Amino acid sequence: MKKLLLMFAGVFAITYTNAQDVTDALRYSSDEIQGTARYRGLSGAFGALGGDMSAVSINPAGSAVFNDSHISLSLSNNNFKNDVRYFNGFNTSKESSIDLNQAGASFVFNNRNSDSKWSKFVFSAAYDKVQNYNNDWLATGVNSTSIDRYFLDITENQSIPFGVLKLQPGEYLEEAYADIGSNPNYGYSFQQVFLGYWAGIIDPVNMDNSTNDDETNYMSNTAPATSFYQEYYYAAKGYNGKFTLNFATSYDDKLYLGVNLNSHFINYDKFTSFYENNANPNSFAKDILFENWLSTIGSGFSFQLGAIAKITDGLRLGLSYNSPTWFRIEEELIQGIDSNIADQDIGYISNIINIYPVYKLQSPGKYTGSLAYIFGSYGLISFDYSLKDYGNTKFKPTSDPYFTSQNRAMSNQLTTASTIKVGGELRLNQVSLRAGYRFEESPYKNKNTLSDLNGYSLGLGYNFGGFRMDVAFDQAKQSSEYRLYNNSGFPSSASIDSRLSNVTLSVAFNL
Repeated sequence: MKKLLLMFAGVFAITYTNAQDVTDALRYSSDEIQGTARYRGLSGAFGALGGDMSAVSINPAGSAVFNDSHISLSLSNNNFKNDVRYFNGFNTSKESSIDLNQAGASFVFNNRNSDSKWSKFVFSAAYDKVQNYNNDWLATGVNSTSIDRYFLDITENQSIPFGVLKLQPGEYLEEAYADIGSNPNYGYSFQQVFLGYWAGIIDPVNMDNSTNDDETNYMSNTAPATSFYQEYYYAAKGYNGKFTLNFATSYDDKLYLGVNLNSHFINYDKFTSFYENNANPNSFAKDILFENWLSTIGSGFSFQLGAIAKITDGLRLGLSYNSPTWFRIEEELIQGIDSNIADQDIGYISNIINIYPVYKLQSPGKYTGSLAYIFGSYGLISFDYSLKDYGNTKFKPTSDPYFTSQNRAMSNQLTTASTIKVGGELRLNQVSLRAGYRFEESPYKNKNTLSDLNGYSLGLGYNFGGFRMDVAFDQAKQSSEYRLYNNSGFPSSASIDSRLSNVTLSVAFNL
């Protein structure tokens, strides 16, 4: 009967307490246009070149370089490899996916007025995948700290009366969990302590006192164990993409100007599973499982301004500005928990969907300066330098006390990061050979949290005349310290060395 009730009730909890942090903000503020094979073959060093649909995403003036209307389409095979260290454990995982990461068209309208120096106007529409979130890995090892500290740390920082965790007469566990989440005086942190208690991981110190509703001190049921085997599984999927409307023009075929209006969209799902076991015979809570499912959707807007100047026949200079992206984000969270001494009805908790209040995120703006030299029909060399102050990332409304603390944390932890991209192309009749290198500084002041990124690329293209086919291989490496939970009581982290490899195939043709 209880299961039937849940099936028809569709229990939702509108959770008033926010749970977003610096990691979430950075995930949606990072941008890496995956782009066409030609673009990736030069490691994205296209800010002063133009003449490529992905170049338009870096500098909107780039579409004005087209002499003819142009269409391109790109498929990419993305491969993640993660080497994960967690205390004495080591694991390697791989993830592969194929997707459409770029599609776009530019339409060139030549000015028939021969007396005007505004020689052409260009309208473009393009789709670009900004980030691919598909990734998974497993961390295993023996830790001296139990997951009990995740729950106890909350009780030590907040006075959570035991009476809040008790069930009212006739109340189910899942109903109490939902009520706590929807109560503006309690919310997410109280829910976590509720889970820890009913899973048998923690208990109030004065458990035997019948009038202990005001008790705010808690103890662990994993004690006196001091060694804990732990497994943490991370699996994510989704993407951050944008749709662009581009408008550009050319003045005297020496100055190119453009503007982009960008519509952004986020679709992100993350599942984490934590398992802990200890062999101490005096420990009550020996086997613990804690799972979280996060689902995120979002939309946003940004604009870009750009210019490319032809200094000489071969030398080109590019400048562009990316505005902040103003996101509107919705999130839902489902939690599940269990242990060898958990209440038998604890499994019903996973029927509750926590719906967080809609929040806004403002990512930082970006400035890019570019320089390129074209050696006639023989080839080119190109250089891009970008600057982005991640410390300006903001949750909104900024008047919210929780967001105020997180914005302060981002200002303290994040910094201005530069990106350098260098690429070259050698043309041998219809064949083009390409190579590139990129370096991205960590957005964190502490580079142990996330290291600098280094990457390289190789590419090959063949021009059939009005039709071109390109292929590129690029690879980037970066290391990080991934905190399992944003909690000072349980600060354990996994050390991850990540390698992302891509093979991209593009076709492009003139109309």
